[in-house]
Parts: sequence; structure tokens; C-alpha cells
Amino acid sequence: MENRVAVLSIIVENADAVTELNELLHRFGKFIIGRMGIPYREKNINIICIAIDAPNNEINSLTGALGRIDGITAKATYSKI
Repeated sequence: MENRVAVLSIIVENADAVTELNELLHRFGKFIIGRMGIPYREKNINIICIAIDAPNNEINSLTGALGRIDGITAKATYSKI
């Protein structure tokens, strides 16, 4: 299956979910190009952007798994190529 490049936007509203989030990202680590985390203290949330190069089904699997974690919202944006 052909890989796609995507950016995952993740908002963490529940600090208790961070361990589960990091374990999940570790499982998909071989696909991750880079990661940027921004703590937004005024709103008590964290914003994480993940650049990923993976088969479409892996990106969908990761995004879906992230969205099932309580207190986490995740969306993927795909490149056209």
C-alpha cells in the first residue's frame, strides 16, 4: 500500500490522557516524521501537531484511536500527493 503524508492535529483537554496518548504515538513511531507540542496554559490544554508518512489505513487507525481517548480530539489533514 502506498504511503501518504498527513498532519495530525491533536488537542489534549484531559491531562490524565497523556500517558495513553504517548503510548499510542510510540506504537506508530516508525511513521512519525516530527512532533510539535504547545502548552496553552491560559486554556489549560495542550496542542500537538504530528507530521506522519504512512499508509492511509495506518493514519486512519491512529487518528481513530486518538479520538477514542477521553479528553482528546484528533483530526488528520492529508497531502494531495
